[in-house]
Amino acid sequence: MVDITADTQLFCVLGNPVSHSKSPVVHNQAFADNRINAVYLAFAPQNIALAVDAIRQLHIKGASITIPFKQSVMPHLDWIDEQARTIGAVNTIVNQEDRLLGYNTDSQAAILPLKPFGIAQKNILVIGAGGAARAVAFGIHSHKGCLTITNRSEDRGRSLALAYGARFLPLDKLTGPCFDIIINTTAMGMAPDADVLSCPAECLTPDTVVMDVVYSPLNTRLVSIARKKGCTVIDGLAMFVAQAAAQFVLWTGILPDMEKMRQSVLDYLNFQSC
Repeated sequence: MVDITADTQLFCVLGNPVSHSKSPVVHNQAFADNRINAVYLAFAPQNIALAVDAIRQLHIKGASITIPFKQSVMPHLDWIDEQARTIGAVNTIVNQEDRLLGYNTDSQAAILPLKPFGIAQKNILVIGAGGAARAVAFGIHSHKGCLTITNRSEDRGRSLALAYGARFLPLDKLTGPCFDIIINTTAMGMAPDADVLSCPAECLTPDTVVMDVVYSPLNTRLVSIARKKGCTVIDGLAMFVAQAAAQFVLWTGILPDMEKMRQSVLDYLNFQSC
C-alpha cells in the first residue's frame, strides 16, 4: 500500500454510477507494482464540466472517463487525439502541465481479443450506440468487418451506423443466427439490468464469438447463455484490462503486467463473494 503524502499523485475515474468500477483495483495494483507514488480513486460527479474543472484545480494527473461522460467530456478538454475525435468519445484524460489531453483506448482494447478470430469480412453485430459502441464500431470498420448496429434508441443507432456505412437493425428485429461475432457495449447485464439479455438467445450458435464489455458481474446473462450454447466467449475483463493498460501507458510510459491486472480483479471479486 502506498504511503500517501503531499507528494502522492492523484488519478481517478469519473462516471455515474461508478460504484461498480474496478478501475481503482487494477490501477492501484499497477502503481504499487511499479513503485509509483500515486493513488487512484473513483468519483461520481453530477456535472462533468465541474469535474473537469476539479481535475485542473486539484492537479489530478490523469482520469478514466466512463458512462455517461465519454462524449460530454470532450468540449471541456484542451486537446483531443485524432482517433478519439474521429470516434467521438474520450475515455482517458492526461493532465500535461495543466493542459488536459483526451484519448480513447477503448477501440484498440476491443479489437485486441477479437484479432485471433479474424475481423475482416466477418458479419459483426454491435449492440449499443454510446461511447463504447462508437469506439468498437471504429475498430471493426478499420479492420474491414461487415458491421451491423442495433440499439434501443433508433435515432442514435442509425446515426452511428451511418457514420461507418453500416447497417442498422432494430433490437426487436434481431432473429436467428446471422452473425459471426456479437459484441454487447451497453450496460445491459449490469445492475439494475442484470437479468436483461442484450440480444435474443436464438442469435447464438456454437460458431458465434460473443463479447461483452460488462465485467461486473463477470458472468452476465449474455455470457452465461453463450457458454451454455457452446459459443466462444470473451468476457468483459478482456477489454477492461486492455484499455486500462493502455491508459497506464499514457499516464506513466510504462506497460503494466496485463495478466496481473486481470488477476487483481478476479481476486477482488472472489474476496467480495466470500
